[in-house]
Amino acid sequence: MGYFESRVPIDINDYENTVKKLRFLEKLNFKKIILEPLKVEKISKNLKDKLRKEVDIDLYFRINLKPNSASDLKKIISKYNQFPDILSVESTNKEVQLFSARDTRIDIISFSNIDVTKTLTPGVISLSKQYNSFIEFSFNPMFTENKFAQSKNIHFIISAVNLALANKANYIISGNFSNIYDYRSPKVLLSFCQTLLDMPLPKAKLALRDNPEKLIEKIERRNDPNFIEEGVRLINSEKGGR
Repeated sequence: MGYFESRVPIDINDYENTVKKLRFLEKLNFKKIILEPLKVEKISKNLKDKLRKEVDIDLYFRINLKPNSASDLKKIISKYNQFPDILSVESTNKEVQLFSARDTRIDIISFSNIDVTKTLTPGVISLSKQYNSFIEFSFNPMFTENKFAQSKNIHFIISAVNLALANKANYIISGNFSNIYDYRSPKVLLSFCQTLLDMPLPKAKLALRDNPEKLIEKIERRNDPNFIEEGVRLINSEKGGR
């Protein structure tokens, strides 16, 4: 089981830069990466296959929705009834967060943006656990050049992370960096979790390795035609009958 970079935004119209970013992350010793193509509704199989040939790491894909209201989300979500990849939602709107936590089509409720991070509540965490979705935080706000803003952002992230830990959330922490050189190795990110976010090492490993792996397993089960629901799976009988 290797460490994840769980949110890598890419511009699908800039293939050369995307490959450059992937190879840089490979050198940082990430074993699994979740790419987020920007400004697209769905990701073509051709693009997935092409990118997977570029690097010797496991690639997965996600789409992030940013609805302004629950009614907007309800209109958008119908497009993702049979979505094979990871679907996340990011919004400061509490109704959107609660709807997302209850909707099984949505895999991640993202609190990566610092304005969204400040809105996390125990209610959203409780629902996300009940419906087997994940709460996401991001290192991105910690890398602002404004030192005053950086200090405030770290404070807000610590508060949100502590709330997630106290309520035993399914949580992940991603990079979500646009600048390739903001990315750090898994070893450094583990250190950030411990020193900046005051997380015990086992909890940091959950955020960067174990929980993203559980997320991928969830997606794979959903795409398995023999999977019905948690604990229920069709078993094809062998030829020749009983």
